[in-house]
Amino acid sequence: MSDQPKIVCYLKTYCGWSEGVRAVLRKYNLTWEEKDIIKNPAMRMEMEMKSGQPLSPCVEVNGTMLADVSGEEVENWMVEKGLITRSEEEPDAPIDSSCSPEQHEAQARAEAAAKGVAGKVVILD
Repeated sequence: MSDQPKIVCYLKTYCGWSEGVRAVLRKYNLTWEEKDIIKNPAMRMEMEMKSGQPLSPCVEVNGTMLADVSGEEVENWMVEKGLITRSEEEPDAPIDSSCSPEQHEAQARAEAAAKGVAGKVVILD
């Protein structure tokens, strides 16, 4: 594929759905601009203005916004539009699921460490 699509992703730092989008883009060796909506609240506001809703991930491909999508949905849309040819290669992460409890715990620990806060991490659903 000589002409890669222009891809802008509004993703969370740690999120199963966001990682699924990344996994699809890695699977097809695509380049993308990533806007972290957790680390930068201005990116969340931009995402909400562009997509008209607050849920993520959102992926903009060649100016078309795909709002609140999974990696699987991004892959299917890009195949349907002829931007990629479907590959049967397995992605390096699940492309259609939320975070596992272990991922949530790792996120909480990383955030606590970044703030210099030590202690027990409790995750409530």
